[in-house]
Amino acid sequence: MMTSKSSREIGHEGEELAASYLESKEYTILERNYFFEHAEVDIVAYDEKQIVFVEVKYRSDTDFGEPEDSISEEKQKNIFKAAEAWLYERKMDGSPVRFDVISIVQREEEAPQFKHFENAFWLTN
Repeated sequence: MMTSKSSREIGHEGEELAASYLESKEYTILERNYFFEHAEVDIVAYDEKQIVFVEVKYRSDTDFGEPEDSISEEKQKNIFKAAEAWLYERKMDGSPVRFDVISIVQREEEAPQFKHFENAFWLTN
């Protein structure tokens, strides 16, 4: 009997895939699942030029649209809030940063398909 995975387990799977993908592209993973209040950043990485805050979206199909389409303006604001806290805690305010999205679709029995959106969104006042 197959048991269905929780959304937390599915999210963790996607983050594992995304972290491996980033490492294969020579990124250094600095932290995963950083929380500040109710805001979260899935992956904090470094690409030899800047700190990259990464939102991971993982789906088993695209019946309800592409994974990256589910990132609301509210979600973006929460990512910025967590990123600012991460930088502040490490005394790295003013460091060059980028906000990326990694979208992963993995249909049954197929290899995951990655889309990496660099500078997917940015902080606006």
